[in-house]
Amino acid sequence: MRTTKAARLLAAGAAVTALTLLSACGGGSRDHPDEAVGSKAPVQPKVRKPLVDVLPGMPPVDDPADLYAADRPNRLSPVVKDFPSRVYVPNTNSDTVTVIDPATYRIVETIPVGRQPQHVVPSWDLKTLWVNNDLGNSLTPIDPRTGRAGKPVAVHDPYNLYFTPDGKYAVVMASMDRQLVFRDAHTMKVVKTVPVSCYGVNHADFSIDGRYFIVSCEFSGEILKVDTARMKVVAQEKLPFHGAMPQDVKISPDGKLFYIADMMANGLWILDGDKFTPPRFLATGKGAHGLYVSRDSREMYISNRGEGTISIFDFTRNQLTKKWRLPGGGSPDMGGVSADGKVLWLSGRYNSEVYAIDTRTGAELARVKVGSGPHGLAVYPQPGRYSLGHTGIFR
Repeated sequence: MRTTKAARLLAAGAAVTALTLLSACGGGSRDHPDEAVGSKAPVQPKVRKPLVDVLPGMPPVDDPADLYAADRPNRLSPVVKDFPSRVYVPNTNSDTVTVIDPATYRIVETIPVGRQPQHVVPSWDLKTLWVNNDLGNSLTPIDPRTGRAGKPVAVHDPYNLYFTPDGKYAVVMASMDRQLVFRDAHTMKVVKTVPVSCYGVNHADFSIDGRYFIVSCEFSGEILKVDTARMKVVAQEKLPFHGAMPQDVKISPDGKLFYIADMMANGLWILDGDKFTPPRFLATGKGAHGLYVSRDSREMYISNRGEGTISIFDFTRNQLTKKWRLPGGGSPDMGGVSADGKVLWLSGRYNSEVYAIDTRTGAELARVKVGSGPHGLAVYPQPGRYSLGHTGIFR
């Protein structure tokens, strides 16, 4: 009995083995979980090709359809996630920075700085806020973790400040000196001085690949195109409006167009930066001045300083959709959007006050009295991987 049973078991095992081998050789099935790893050709790792050929050293563009994808609500960098939320307001006539707690709308500190502070600018690495003391010829560093001001750094005519997308250089908008001054982003030592033939360089924004930036010239009604790596003006044109006074500059989420506020033409110039052909115009309101993109990248808030309003431009519909009016008027100027995207903060340039505006309804949430001549306030921290400067252009 034992011999017969053993023979049957061996025969059955041989049959199963034969069927298994036949199945493997037949190729009818693609699933071979027991197949030896060595029998397969090694899978070559896929090399991810950059979607945009960016300036060397610049962080990659993760979504070419939306340059502001990293700026979603409360998506704070690990660098800033523990910083207290504050609104920093430079008062040009008082030579101070007013610090506001946005949760309570209360002033928590007033920091003395240099003469005529114009803008509060987040550094490329997000670690420092630089106060641009224009007539004081200095930059005052503020540690946003503690709120303490450091020793001022000597910098001549710093009306405004930007950073190249690779984080190497600060670009000082030396308005009265008629210069773009490239400086080391950390030490602020001069690397190259670029004279310009226009008057009043003041605001800028960078192309999708970071290889050039567009600069507005306030007092001569001109715009410049500057090669980032070469640190050279490569194109220049006069805006087609007598008395044009271009201000803030902002690129569209898809990187195809630049919007340039003009406080005398009372609207926006819309420019193809690559072609640098004459721009078209869109009227928004008297004294168009500051430009700020919503946290979902769908809208842009346009402060019309001369009439106390904010126009809303819809990128997806390519048109103006709303206009919010400040109750009792005001002079909305520069500012930024809260980290959660719910509040637009703007300085009241001629009213010694700051406005907090609900981005869902346009309702005024608060008016906070500050020093004289409040200008380029910074809401900080904000979402984003790095800062390109001004009051907070984040990517």
